[in-house]
Amino acid sequence: MPSLIRKISLPTLNFYLMRSYILNFFMLLIGLLAIIYLFDTVELLRRAAKIGNIPISLTLTMGLYKLPEVGQLVFPFAVLFSAMLTFWQLARRHELVILRSSGLSVWQFLTPVVLSALLIGLVSILLINPLGAFLITQYKNLENDYLERKSSLITLSEQGLWLRQEHEEGTAILHSGRIKMPEWALENVMVIFFSGDHDFLRRIDAPRATLSPGQWNFEGAVSNMPGDMPQQADFLSMATDLTTQDLEKSFSAPETVSFWKMPAYIQMLEQTGFDSARVKIHYQGLLAQPLLFMAMVLLAASVSLRPPRLRGTSMLIVAGIFIGFIVFFSSSFLQALGASGQIPILVAAWFPAFIAFLMGIGAMMVLEDG
Repeated sequence: MPSLIRKISLPTLNFYLMRSYILNFFMLLIGLLAIIYLFDTVELLRRAAKIGNIPISLTLTMGLYKLPEVGQLVFPFAVLFSAMLTFWQLARRHELVILRSSGLSVWQFLTPVVLSALLIGLVSILLINPLGAFLITQYKNLENDYLERKSSLITLSEQGLWLRQEHEEGTAILHSGRIKMPEWALENVMVIFFSGDHDFLRRIDAPRATLSPGQWNFEGAVSNMPGDMPQQADFLSMATDLTTQDLEKSFSAPETVSFWKMPAYIQMLEQTGFDSARVKIHYQGLLAQPLLFMAMVLLAASVSLRPPRLRGTSMLIVAGIFIGFIVFFSSSFLQALGASGQIPILVAAWFPAFIAFLMGIGAMMVLEDG
């Protein structure tokens, strides 16, 4: 009879546990996002106040554009805390005692929560990440136009680097087929100058160009102007407000690239000579995210699935929160090492999630089966 009851009620039990966990997850996530949105909006209002003439509706919109990308950073914490809250509720309502007394093993009522975390991880990388990449791009465009007010526009395509900037006579468009790192030397450079009325002024072709403080330096350049013969020059320069940091930020921000487009973007970076390590780390980290979320649930269970009458439960929960922070920050640290080339990319991206997953399973086996 108990086995028959268990067979009949197990799907209902799984649905109940999954629903409880997902509801707790969304409740905590909304709370964390509300706090983040509040602080981001205050910071944007502070920056806008220094410039003036920026409507408050724009800053509120920019805060919303930034929210999905920043929200992905708190996903592991929401997964961990919601799992701990779910298990604490089960223990407080003595539902764990009932489940154990019915003959169910801990793995049977832990599996729905772990699968829910896996589902959240998949939704995060397949849907939330592309949405966040699109919105953060819109945010950066608004930030560049209204808060930083830079006149330069940098894009990267399969044909190489394209850059538009203002100069004393109008607009200059620079194109380079390849970039040599780490000195940021542009190869096969072409610069076309237009007047303020969009009339063609001249063109510069150079085999090499470098960026120094305040100017572009063209070596072995050939200058062409309408109606004149081409003029050869060993050295030409063009004023600019760009820095190498601006270039690095433009092409080392993987959060602006959708998960679906990231493999092609990595290939394009390598073809044009850019360092793609940081983007590869980000991509592999996204692939490892479902495993990390499952590990967070296992770690939460290892410190939360205890009867509430036992002494030291609160300390175990604090230890679980501490473990979650350690996993998160160790992941960030290893990804930084991987981006700098000190450790392999796969190790940097997958090692924290894999080790946390093994730790969670090991802890549950010792506490429940040992």
